[in-house]
Amino acid sequence: MIRFLGRLEELGIDKDYRFPPAEEASPEGIVCAGGNLSPGMLISAYRQGIFPWYGEDEPILWWSPNPRFAVLPETLHVSRSSLRLLRKGEYGFSLDQRFRTVIEACAKVPRPGQSGTWILPEMIEAYTRLHSLGYAHSLEVWKEGLLVGGLYGLSLGGAFFGESMFSLSPGASRAGFLSLALWLFDQGFLLIDSQVHTLYVETLGGVDLPRGSYLAKLGKALSLPDRRGNWSGLFPGFPGSGAKNREAQVRT
Repeated sequence: MIRFLGRLEELGIDKDYRFPPAEEASPEGIVCAGGNLSPGMLISAYRQGIFPWYGEDEPILWWSPNPRFAVLPETLHVSRSSLRLLRKGEYGFSLDQRFRTVIEACAKVPRPGQSGTWILPEMIEAYTRLHSLGYAHSLEVWKEGLLVGGLYGLSLGGAFFGESMFSLSPGASRAGFLSLALWLFDQGFLLIDSQVHTLYVETLGGVDLPRGSYLAKLGKALSLPDRRGNWSGLFPGFPGSGAKNREAQVRT
């Protein structure tokens, strides 16, 4: 039976909210319903391995799927074709230059088997607020001065929680994801949380983790300092030190 949280006060980033344990989620992965999307509640949820995912006319649903899908430094897969794509220089990359544009573009992308979007207006406002607070970040993919792809997510400790991506050009999302992943792992991040299994991210190194294993890895990642702030001046682009250090891991 799903536990309903009811109406709760909006929480700032200086307050924590203790969710029901992720281990007590329903077989589908639902931990509870209700609450709000205030910064403190969202950050509390992610720190406990929980995230919001719901549709129009539904209460806020908080999830902790089992298994959990993630990309780890040792599983990241950069194929030779992907490396060639990155080295061609066809795409340029930036961080935190167009966060709102990226999240709105992600909301508009048609998804197979979905008639609408889970990135509702209130979600856009909530994550844009987290961006202004230095917790949510975007990667932009550029081609000939035009924004042709991007993704956004949250950063807490040594964990990056990927939320969604979009692409308007062949290979743009793959180039963007790999560039960000290489940079994150080069910076000492320990995992990229992709929440639920997709064949696309599997080709880039996503693996299913039992919930207990995921929560243990998340705990280790959260023991590292937060990288809070605007990242626009941090990203070195590609090729960079991360790519060179990982060249030995390239697989066909």
